[in-house]
Amino acid sequence: MPHDVNLIILLAVGFGMALIFGYIAARLRLPPLIGYLIAGIIISPNTPGVVGDIQLANQLAELGVMFLMFGVGMHFSLSDLLQVRRIALPGAILQIAVATLLGMVVSMFWGWSFGSALIFGLSLSCASTVVLLKALGDRGLLDSVNGKIAVGWLLVEDLVMVLALVLLPATAVLLGGHALPGTDTSQSIWITIGLTLLKVTGFIAFMLIIGKRLVPMIMQFVARLGSRELFTLTVVAAAVSIAYGSYAVFGVSMALGAFFAGMVVKESDFSHRAEEETLPLREIFAILFFVSVGMLFDPRILVEEPLHILAVVAIIMVGKTLAAMALVLFFRYPINTALTVGASLAQIGEFSFILATLGLALGLLTPEAQNLILAGALFSITLNSFIFSAIEPVQRWIRERSHLARLLERSGDPLAMLPDEVDQEYLRDQVVIIGYGGVGRRISENLMEQNIKVVIAEENREIVEKLRTQGIAAVSGEATEPNVLIQAHIQHARLLVISPMDILDIHRIVDISKQLNPEIQVLICAESKEEAAVIREENIGEVFYAKEEMAKNMSHHILNQIELAHQSPAH
Repeated sequence: MPHDVNLIILLAVGFGMALIFGYIAARLRLPPLIGYLIAGIIISPNTPGVVGDIQLANQLAELGVMFLMFGVGMHFSLSDLLQVRRIALPGAILQIAVATLLGMVVSMFWGWSFGSALIFGLSLSCASTVVLLKALGDRGLLDSVNGKIAVGWLLVEDLVMVLALVLLPATAVLLGGHALPGTDTSQSIWITIGLTLLKVTGFIAFMLIIGKRLVPMIMQFVARLGSRELFTLTVVAAAVSIAYGSYAVFGVSMALGAFFAGMVVKESDFSHRAEEETLPLREIFAILFFVSVGMLFDPRILVEEPLHILAVVAIIMVGKTLAAMALVLFFRYPINTALTVGASLAQIGEFSFILATLGLALGLLTPEAQNLILAGALFSITLNSFIFSAIEPVQRWIRERSHLARLLERSGDPLAMLPDEVDQEYLRDQVVIIGYGGVGRRISENLMEQNIKVVIAEENREIVEKLRTQGIAAVSGEATEPNVLIQAHIQHARLLVISPMDILDIHRIVDISKQLNPEIQVLICAESKEEAAVIREENIGEVFYAKEEMAKNMSHHILNQIELAHQSPAH
């Protein structure tokens, strides 16, 4: 019997090539994403050899977009965003504006239309969620203040891009493009935009009021059955059906539907399990998406337009980075934070590809523009790991040679110094607590209930501001800097409590503290059993590890209960 094997050929060749080049990229310590894009380029119609079916690839890419956006929604944390909102919200919006403006100026200089320039600029302004999370995770920065600011910044960028994806089809004609097939072009453009925003608002309201309750309820019901397959199917069905339903009922993009599906799944008590169960499937379709994007790329542009590519890479890696760094320093965060955020955003990824594909479908972008965006992504993602590696040496160089940078870092910052009205009693025999996370907060609250004097050193400026409004002595900055510990009056402190953090930072803080106050007692919260063992061997302070302490407390409780049982009179 005859077989229609186009899809199978595409999957076999696409996955095979993605495996080979993904492996090569990983061996070269590059994101595998680069390998997937190159795999797509090799099997594209623009290169000799095996040619994949581009129509099928586009349909698979649509699924890839849905699952990518579903993953973005699952990573979206409103609480994380609110923690850093004062810097992430204005910073991301201003940085998008700067990068978009740079892209528009350059592309209009090339003779492009306003609509093309706008989409092109927007495509260069948004960083890749996949690349950023991996880069921060590999360096153990995800839970740090710098990591939270970078992720919060990215979340705002993602939200802006989601809004752009929703509004672009409605404004395509106004920008000089054409409407998508099946769209009513007879009505006014403003009515179209108004109806689009109304539909989006209706969809968001539906998801937040009904979906937020219904989806977790269904997941809970299925989880009780104890079937792993059914649970995975429920999560996948929720992602795909909500994405399609948003398009069919509300007329909004499938990408937005998938994003909100991820958000409501995250609200469930089973969100971690849902993330683990669907991760392989999401990654498979993400790979297909990147392969299909690579299939659209024409390598000839590397020879034909090298200066254009250089300009694009410069906007992404220099323009965006400097804008982000300037904004972080403006908000009076330290140079280390500025460099981390700048490095995090010095690349573009999946949202850029989605925007470029939509721009092409709406007649707002040319294949040349799409190729430039893809080339910019390839180079920026490849070089991003080197930029991260350069953070420490650049920071050292700046601090050693630049007096201006040192002034910028701490100059005139009221939160970097304890206020004059702080009671002098707090500055002698106090407990200095480094970090006001889950552990630091509980210790501080317990001590303050017992009227024990506490001074808190915390990197997050917003937390410090909040603490000061509550009348709690707090100072902003990295505790690895001597100035921060001096401001916390470590030289007169009785105890130093260090919240879980990187062991190198712990060493640095303890060394500075011992120099300023040789008699100080040090208590350290370890993040792992191995870390606790290392600290004990080095004898730099008293170590507490969560699981050990829990086991001790439970053991004491059990022994007390047994003792009470033995003491009670026999019946």
